[in-house]
Parts: sequence; structure tokens; C-alpha cells
Amino acid sequence: ERRCKKGVSLSTRQVQRPPVSEGPKLVPFFKATCVYFVLWLPTSSPSWFSALIKCLPIFCLWWHTGVPVRILAGLIFSAVGDAFLIWQDLPAATLPMALDCLLMFAITHILYSSAFGMKPLDLKAGFLMGLVCSSCYAFLYSYLSGPFTYLVAVYILCNDLWTWTKLSACIGAMLFMVSDLTIAVNKFCFPVPYSRVIIMATYYAAQMLIALSAVESRDEEDFKKRS
Repeated sequence: ERRCKKGVSLSTRQVQRPPVSEGPKLVPFFKATCVYFVLWLPTSSPSWFSALIKCLPIFCLWWHTGVPVRILAGLIFSAVGDAFLIWQDLPAATLPMALDCLLMFAITHILYSSAFGMKPLDLKAGFLMGLVCSSCYAFLYSYLSGPFTYLVAVYILCNDLWTWTKLSACIGAMLFMVSDLTIAVNKFCFPVPYSRVIIMATYYAAQMLIALSAVESRDEEDFKKRS
């Protein structure tokens, strides 16, 4: 039990976690996202400036929300992957450049997986996401060739690992999957109408939900320790 200064007895269970709003911290992220969509720099002439504008919302997430270390590392690797994506669609782009991009985002998913862990284990969500991932790979398989045949499978597995826990993170994972799938279909299968809008809108929303979920989980753990 705890006692307040006036002598009123309070049980530990009665001590509630004070509400914490992350809304104001997301204002820079939303502003940076608006800047990206308003400028809408052409992909035909990539530059370091266009890479900066594309990565700016991700920088705002880790700078202003105070995400845990592994989520921070994941955001940094994803920003590097974003920069690679700027140049990979050019005619002069090489296979190693595409593989580097895939590697950056695979590391991102591994870091997110280690940050969220597998507890509490949600078998139903895990099974559902595993089924979705398997279906996506089955659809892409006939269009893949060379090293992408197995590298895409490994990447999808990395994406699936951290979708087993935390509802908001799972929503973020699903949006991340929509973004990744749109990239893959547009690159390996056929042109997707409004692909860039779909890719970036789902990607930014996914990263925001992942960051918020990580901050909320950390705050809950800190509060439990103090209680």
C-alpha cells in the first residue's frame, strides 16, 4: 500500500498511469510529411536534396518522440534504405544497389522484432500474418529471378517476425507490408497506378504507429517499475 501526504491509504492497483499525449511531439513529423507531398519532387532526377526531403519525416520521428534505442536504430536504417530507393529505379542502377536497399530494410525489421519481442505471444495474429506473408510471396514468386527469388522470401520473413505482438505495431506492420508489396509489384510484376502515393502514405503511417507503440510500451514498463 501507499499513503498520500494527507494519510489516505491507496493500494498499488488504485494508482493509475497518468495520461501522456504524444500528439504535440508528432507535429514536426506531420509537417515534414506535408512538405514531402507538397513538393513532390520528381523521381526522374534524384538528388541528395530529394533524399533529405524523403527522409525528413523519419528523422522527425526519432528526434522528437524519444523512441527506444532499437527502434531508433531501425528508423536510421530505414532512412538509409529510403535514400537508396531514390536512385535504384534509374537505368544506371545496379543489382548491388537494389540488394543494399533490401538489406537496410531487412535490418530495420530485425531491429523492430528485437525491440518488441515475442511476449505476449499472439498465436492468432501470428498465424494470420504468416498466412498473409506466404500469400504475398506465392504471388510474387513467378515474377522473381536470380538472387531476388530467395532474398525476397528472407525479407518477408523478417517483416513477419515482429507482427505477433502489440495491436498498433501490427497495424503498422500491415501498412509496412502494403508499402513493401506495392514496391515489389511495381518493380517486378506490373506498374501500379498511383504507386508512389500508396507506397509513401502507408510507409509514413506505418513508421509513426511503430514509433508510438514503442514509446507507449516503454512508458508502461517505466510506470510499472515506479509503482
